[in-house]
Amino acid sequence: MTELRDLERELGRFRARLVAAALFVLLCFGLLVARLVWLQVHRHAELSTQAEANRIAVVPVVPNRGLIVDRHGTVLASNYSAYTLEITPSRLEGALEATIDALAQLVDIQPRDRRRFKRLLEESKSFESLPIRTRLTDEEVARFMVQRFRFPGVDVRARLFRHYPMGEAGSHLLGYIGRISAAEKLAMQEWDEDRQANYKGTESIGKLGVEQSWERELHGTTGYEEVETSAGGRAVRRLRSEPATPGNTLVLSVDMQLQQLVEQLYGDRRGALVAIDPRNGEVLAFVSKPTFDPNLFVDGIDSDSWRELNESIDKPLLNRALRGTYPPGSTYKPFMALVGLATGKRTPQQAIDDPGYFMFGNHRFRDDKEGGHGLVDLYRSIVHSCDTYYYMLAAELGVDVMAEHLAPFGFGQLTGIDLEHEARGILPSTAWKKRAYRKPQQQRWYAGETISLGIGQGYNSYTILQLAQATAVLASGGQRHRPHLVREVVDVVDGQRRAVGREPMEPVAIRPEHLAAVRQALVGVNREGTSAGAFRGAAYTSAGKTGTAQVVGIKPNEKYDAAKLAEHLRDHALYMAYAPAEEPRIAVALVVENAGFGAQAAAPIARRVFDYWLQAVVPAPDDLVAVQRGQATAPVAPPVPASGPGVQP
Repeated sequence: MTELRDLERELGRFRARLVAAALFVLLCFGLLVARLVWLQVHRHAELSTQAEANRIAVVPVVPNRGLIVDRHGTVLASNYSAYTLEITPSRLEGALEATIDALAQLVDIQPRDRRRFKRLLEESKSFESLPIRTRLTDEEVARFMVQRFRFPGVDVRARLFRHYPMGEAGSHLLGYIGRISAAEKLAMQEWDEDRQANYKGTESIGKLGVEQSWERELHGTTGYEEVETSAGGRAVRRLRSEPATPGNTLVLSVDMQLQQLVEQLYGDRRGALVAIDPRNGEVLAFVSKPTFDPNLFVDGIDSDSWRELNESIDKPLLNRALRGTYPPGSTYKPFMALVGLATGKRTPQQAIDDPGYFMFGNHRFRDDKEGGHGLVDLYRSIVHSCDTYYYMLAAELGVDVMAEHLAPFGFGQLTGIDLEHEARGILPSTAWKKRAYRKPQQQRWYAGETISLGIGQGYNSYTILQLAQATAVLASGGQRHRPHLVREVVDVVDGQRRAVGREPMEPVAIRPEHLAAVRQALVGVNREGTSAGAFRGAAYTSAGKTGTAQVVGIKPNEKYDAAKLAEHLRDHALYMAYAPAEEPRIAVALVVENAGFGAQAAAPIARRVFDYWLQAVVPAPDDLVAVQRGQATAPVAPPVPASGPGVQP
């Protein structure tokens, strides 16, 4: 009986355990069923999308960047395809340096390539593919592909590279493209979603000049490919694709032959020149010297080249035409004359006696001519560049009246050119000085500060672009146009051309008789005045004004002697002009830094520009060298052709 009772007890325990186990199994199955229902029913749509995303990879297709051509169709910026050896640091199995050393046994990897890769590595994330060598030869590609199995995380990719076939010519107006920096990536987060999506897969962006300012037109529209992938991430087949749309072609108003000619005329000298069509605001030449080669930046500039450009005393990366500011010197006088006429402070016939200086208080403001010019009316004041005439006029006008009448010409104002980062310059006024300085004694305007403003010195500081625009306004009789470099945008899809010419701006009100008096004097400058030597024998009538601007001040009783000053401290040579004088088709403003007199260093450059634009005459080699050395006068021109690429309507 005892054994039976023990057996029954054991069976009872077994049954209890069996029931507990069954309940546990049922509970587990219940949980599995519940989970299955949750996943298959409630989260079906979400998980189906995730599964599809894991199965399908969307690969962006980067568009070809748009071309840039000049007004005659000469290609200034294009693209070409080349192979690039790239490393994805996160996928490497060995040490990075060891991998690069091993790769160097197969392809040529120079120290500059290593330095560039290190800089890119610091700016990028570990999962990004970074180039260690660009533009591989076919032989190098073949050598690597044979040994590819040894280098997980390293691959060869075909990439498009930007190319600037003109090299340094027009580098400041074109700009360049470069790898998107961390700061630019941060700025992109402020863009709308569509624009951000359009840059998926894009690694380069316009940095300066037209490349930056017209980025939207040049970039194009990014396409995509949907690729089915295996569990290991290997592409199995392409499902569908949307091709990328290349960027549009930009047709510039610039004549690259004229651009190159001007850069040759400058030689090794520093400076800037802007030529504008006063009839419509088209920029015909936009020169800043010295230049640089934008091709250096396309796949990342090496540290040695960057140091050479960035630390040079000549500042080749500075766009002097857009951002360099200079005192206008005597090129300011025609505009001052218009202010004097408009306010009634002067008439064309009214004359002053110039003893060679102007006394204001205890300070003597000297004229550049010892003993003075004698009796000087408006015509002689411009033709012979009499300082005393404009010292007296400035004292009578006052700084605020001058600022009020000169601002409409564009002095101290942004021109609105289709380039970013334009400098505003300084048009002095009492209000400007209060904004510019903090201390009350510095904010106060002193009457003596007004005198030197009349001859374009003092606080006056403007860009050559502003001076060119003001010259164009004068040439057009007061009509204003916003300067622009892009003439047309050509749609790459349908070939339609969209003109970019802007509507005229509100004109500057100039009385015809006042305009005629000043323009007559400007013609006299090139006939019998300071720049007559440069324009002797010209087949057209031109108008202009020379200028010399001080870089450093000299003591009141000390005479200026360029030989005693370091080259970078000598006076700037300036010139403004337009032609033909009767119906102007080109207006020019330029500066040759530290070159001295405008008549000697700057006016001859303008003469060659006019000869080319109006008559298709190109300087002879000897004449070109003479201009570069600042030793040229009137050129001995070859027979004028009846037509040619340089003759402009």
